[in-house]
Amino acid sequence: MGLVEVTRKGLYCPPADIYIDPWRSVHRALITHAHADHARTGMGLYLAHEHCVPLLKSRLGKIQAQGYGYGVTFGVNGVRFSLHPAGHVPGSAQIRIEHKGEVWVVSGDYKLEQDGVSVPFEPIGCHTFITESTFGLPIYKWLPQAEVFRDINSWWEGNASEGVVSVMVAYSLGKAQRILQQLDQRIGPVFVHPAVDEMNSVIRSFTPALPPAQRFTKGFNRKENSKALLIIPPASHEANWMEKLKPYSLAYASGWMNLRGARRWQAADRGFVLSDHADWPGLLKAIEGTGAEKVYVTHGYTATFVRWLKEQGKDAEELETLFEGDRVEMKK
Repeated sequence: MGLVEVTRKGLYCPPADIYIDPWRSVHRALITHAHADHARTGMGLYLAHEHCVPLLKSRLGKIQAQGYGYGVTFGVNGVRFSLHPAGHVPGSAQIRIEHKGEVWVVSGDYKLEQDGVSVPFEPIGCHTFITESTFGLPIYKWLPQAEVFRDINSWWEGNASEGVVSVMVAYSLGKAQRILQQLDQRIGPVFVHPAVDEMNSVIRSFTPALPPAQRFTKGFNRKENSKALLIIPPASHEANWMEKLKPYSLAYASGWMNLRGARRWQAADRGFVLSDHADWPGLLKAIEGTGAEKVYVTHGYTATFVRWLKEQGKDAEELETLFEGDRVEMKK
């Protein structure tokens, strides 16, 4: 392939002897962001954006890690690396690799719409671009997030007027903070699951303007908080403690809510189409913005997306990886 190749341990840059988001233990790993399919345990040294490092430590425990600011160049065995905003979640980064006049960019996961909590995506010029395709079909086209949040606040306000607790299912890292940022807290109190609260605490260390939210505990008083909105991670919505919240309305915020029947599959009362990944137009715009001569496509609708890119005259190829995009977060 060139500067980056796929090995049994993950994406590997041979001249630097370094891996990118590896899925098996390696001595040195560059990490694009702290979601579970990109940041795994067992690495000797983690290198990531400086805001990603505390998130990695919170999720992975005691690790050895080195953080870098956006745009800061550092060398490894003569290869020049720098991290650039991906707009996916707080601390997320694209990895620019330069060696002997050749430039590659490994994007990790990304989105182009500014969310208020992540540093906005920046297109980076390169010869070769490695892109995700989690939502790489024309059917995926997101509404402006302002419209989505108007619907979310309207749903919450309607529930509050009837004394029904609102429960929003959202990933603990990224989506939860994005929603928290846009809630109209005049409607009622906001509570978050302990897993979300842990991420909030870390993110507030570098984003102090993140709005407040109360940590949900077993002492939650349903009668006093009938107008509350509670944000929980996906794996929590079937827990026994949910019984004490009744009556409640359950909603999901996910790009998968764009699919017919997805809400029923998740047993939700409402589904809001809100994704931290680029939609079809976003993917195409990002690729064009790089000016890349070669495009490798990872996790998602890879075959369909590659075929479409080729039909448009692009030199594109599938790249088989173990990254899962939104799907791994639906389990957490």
